[in-house]
Amino acid sequence: MNETTQQRYPQLRVDLTKLRENITRTVDRCRAQGIAVAAIVKGFHGLPHAAHVYDQCGCDFLGTSRSEQLRELYQADIQTPLLMIRVPMLSALEDVVRYAQCSLQSDLTVLRGANEEAGRQNKRHQVILMADLGDLREGFWDKDELIRAALDIERHMPHLELLGVGTNLGCYGAIAATREKLDELADLADRVEQTIGRKLKYVSGGASSSFPRILEDNMPPRINMLRLGEIIINGRIGGEPVDFLHQDVFTLRAEVIERRVKPTHPVGQITVDAFGKTPVYIDKGFREKALLGVGKVDYGDPFDLIPTDPGIEVMGASSDHTILDVQDGAAPYAVGDTVDFLLRYGNLVYMSSSDNMQIQFFGA
Repeated sequence: MNETTQQRYPQLRVDLTKLRENITRTVDRCRAQGIAVAAIVKGFHGLPHAAHVYDQCGCDFLGTSRSEQLRELYQADIQTPLLMIRVPMLSALEDVVRYAQCSLQSDLTVLRGANEEAGRQNKRHQVILMADLGDLREGFWDKDELIRAALDIERHMPHLELLGVGTNLGCYGAIAATREKLDELADLADRVEQTIGRKLKYVSGGASSSFPRILEDNMPPRINMLRLGEIIINGRIGGEPVDFLHQDVFTLRAEVIERRVKPTHPVGQITVDAFGKTPVYIDKGFREKALLGVGKVDYGDPFDLIPTDPGIEVMGASSDHTILDVQDGAAPYAVGDTVDFLLRYGNLVYMSSSDNMQIQFFGA
């Protein structure tokens, strides 16, 4: 990945001023309701320039799902405690314990491995036990099993500290973070505390999908931590804009490499595209079309891109090209011109990991 001040394209453009404002506004909303913020930076690959802004804004943790990103954040001298949010692989425990103060956990074998690794490193590693409340990703499905694991940590894992319990909602099963679901987690926290004989520091009630409970002021009182990525990064929840946040912290700027009048429906027998799919095309006749030097390899789904010029329509993409209808655009968009896009969360995950993307930071 190249961080450069040269005007080369495609560019991932990062407005650090707007990022700071999104972090501050989100943290303030959470703090007003007694909720700690684990700010999740995996959505932009943990880029240190951006991560340092989080480090200055009073987040309780910075979290990511990749051990290599933990290492890079640690080496960038991030002072905020680091949180591993994917249940660690056994093969990654050495790095997780070395670089992260805390990790989410849902497997007894991994917990025992983490305890042994923390002992080897002469550390005490914090853990949050994850409960699966129906989204069907990570987490103990049997609540009694989670409680037994909590007791096992307390009694037999001296190098681990049980910091709390948590859940994930919305990421796989698309289960809504309703008050009722979060009440289940609060009840489980009560049971764990009764079993181990002490209070837990955190009850971690999910990710950005749980933020509506804050907006509607109906978060269960026991929930006192959220793990927030998309809402800060994109100013959105589930793709929908949040009115007090910026949606243009991260943007794509791409260069036009061809502009011609062409049909909108392919001509000839349609089979499959480069990704083995059979697209559906709508015939709108001949239109002014622009081709960009960026494609699916760089940003994922082209139809998640949001042109800042509302007269432009994204028609599709291949690996390395994006096709636009620019006939109703606000500018000529000649070869060499650039087009800007707002991004969905998935676009940013791809772009921040792409070696083809030039990264431009501005603001402060």
